Amino acid sequence: MKKITTLLIIFLAFNVFAQEKLSLEECYILAEKNYPLAKQNNLLAKQNAFDLEVIKTNKLPKLDLASQATYQSDVIELPNSSSDATITPPNKDQYQATVTVDQLIYDGGITNAYLAEKSASLKTEQKQVEVNLYQLKEQVNQFYFSILLLQEKRELLIAKKKELETTLKEVKAGVKFGILLPNSDSVLEAELLKIEQQFIEMEKDKIRYIRSLSELIGENISTSIKLDNPNISVNFETEISRPELDLFQLKKDQIETSELVIAKKKSPKLSGFATGGYGNPGLNMLDNSFQTYYIAGLKLKWNVFDWNSSKKQRKSLQVNKEIIDSEQEVFELNTSIELTQQQSEINKMSEFIESDEKIIDLRKKVLETSGSQLRNGVITSSAYITELTNLYEAENNLKTHHIQLLFAKANYNTVKGSKFKN
Repeated sequence: MKKITTLLIIFLAFNVFAQEKLSLEECYILAEKNYPLAKQNNLLAKQNAFDLEVIKTNKLPKLDLASQATYQSDVIELPNSSSDATITPPNKDQYQATVTVDQLIYDGGITNAYLAEKSASLKTEQKQVEVNLYQLKEQVNQFYFSILLLQEKRELLIAKKKELETTLKEVKAGVKFGILLPNSDSVLEAELLKIEQQFIEMEKDKIRYIRSLSELIGENISTSIKLDNPNISVNFETEISRPELDLFQLKKDQIETSELVIAKKKSPKLSGFATGGYGNPGLNMLDNSFQTYYIAGLKLKWNVFDWNSSKKQRKSLQVNKEIIDSEQEVFELNTSIELTQQQSEINKMSEFIESDEKIIDLRKKVLETSGSQLRNGVITSSAYITELTNLYEAENNLKTHHIQLLFAKANYNTVKGSKFKN
């Protein structure tokens, strides 16, 4: 019992720890695994298995039972029959009960063609599910980097708050000893209250994004979650590797199996049959009594002329292939345009980051001077806060551009279909 309790505690502790950190790749995996649409893969496979079993029954013998009772206005009679004839005509009320067994011997390959078509259909439908699940990555990127940006901004805001609190202590001391004007500390206190409001706003926004991401990946995420800051690399030289391209090919493969079905429909079909019956009359119509009987034989069916129906169906499928080629061309064009836009965004953010770092160095020097001037009563608290805010905004811009760069890289890889590399 103690061992079980210990293991349970370890398990729960692991879960709590596991929820404290979350990576972008884990979000991708969880979204594809837990999103309700993912269930369709198993359902489609199960449905397809039933459909295949139904098609295979075409090769099994078919058993039909039939019975009927009739009354007819006239029956067969021998012409010019003499009065001493021993042949009596059948009764006008007749009864039949039969059992017929049909066994397909040769179907021209139509059953196998149907099986191939159904299997191709399954691959296409499952690939469509994969495509739909892949598109969730764009939403994951949106929520993940929105949370990450708030996470980074909060750290900056904490640093700004600490800087203000330190300066406030110094200003209060200056006011107390008459070095600084009265109420110089009030401006700093008001700024600290504004920071508290910003903390509240950030927390509300973070909770909103976390709830959205939680629903998307199908996992409960703690509001105290710490998202990993991914190191994403991009390769501008690789080819597009999206599941949509596989889907286009599978659709064309499915059309080819449909063409095979059309061709096999015109093939000759041979089957054997046997019918056993009991009725009055039997096969001997002149024997007016209940009899048992049977009939056995072969049937050949061959649709030699279908008014060019098969030819027109094949032409329709060829047009469908051309439509798929057109859709693929549009997809590749739109993807290429989007990749160009994301690449431009990556280059732009990289240039912004370089200038942000220079701006921050300059702002730090200005703030250092302003802090010294404030402590010596040369400038007001408002002037100091202005310079502190300028530095904060510069650092905030750097953090924002860093996250936007990662966001653009993640989107680039998502659009291209590149595998995640951290």
